[in-house]
Amino acid sequence: MKNHIDRRVFVAALLAATPAFAQRPLLDGLTQGDASRGIKDALSLASMNATNRLAQPNGFWGNAQVRIPLPGILGQSQRTLGRMGMSAPLDRLQENLNHAAESVMPQAAGLFNTAVRNITIADAIDIVRGGDDSATRYLRGSTETRLTSLLKPPMTRALTESGAFTIMRSALREVGLASMTTDLRRDVINFSTAKALDGCFHFIAEEERAIRRDPWRRTTDILRRVFG
Repeated sequence: MKNHIDRRVFVAALLAATPAFAQRPLLDGLTQGDASRGIKDALSLASMNATNRLAQPNGFWGNAQVRIPLPGILGQSQRTLGRMGMSAPLDRLQENLNHAAESVMPQAAGLFNTAVRNITIADAIDIVRGGDDSATRYLRGSTETRLTSLLKPPMTRALTESGAFTIMRSALREVGLASMTTDLRRDVINFSTAKALDGCFHFIAEEERAIRRDPWRRTTDILRRVFG
């Protein structure tokens, strides 16, 4: 195990060389270009597996780790009414919200693939040096704002088509909060988009750790060379 750790540290140090040597063999044939391709392969595989998992029926709703709650006053009202056995409309809203998140995962997968393609060799070097979730942390730090903006329109459509907003209006009328419908609609869109991405990054990090730790998860030659 120590030899593997030492090897990666040594490779990372060598990868810090000038980009002019990006294709020059460094160790066991590994180059800076190899490192970049390896990181991109790892993140592409991790994001594909994560979004496929979440796109399944009940991918969000059926998993307590990533299940999306209702935001703010909606969540508070749900808990209060739940104690009296009267939270059914808000429970339906929460379920529809989670199913809407599941339905936008194919779009999220495309956004992640685009982001991964933009990783530079310099970024890849830092990621190779990092810990078990360093690629995921890089991806989140460099793309979350853009991904949030791009995911909001399909999330809004999904929430509308799922009937979530219709349920919300009805539920708000029942609890005397109909005047707050517009503001809460915006809150639900923003919150559900953020939580959907939280779920993606949660499982991308899980997948990255598996690729780094488990040789059987390194399904391409470049992954085996970079993380072996």
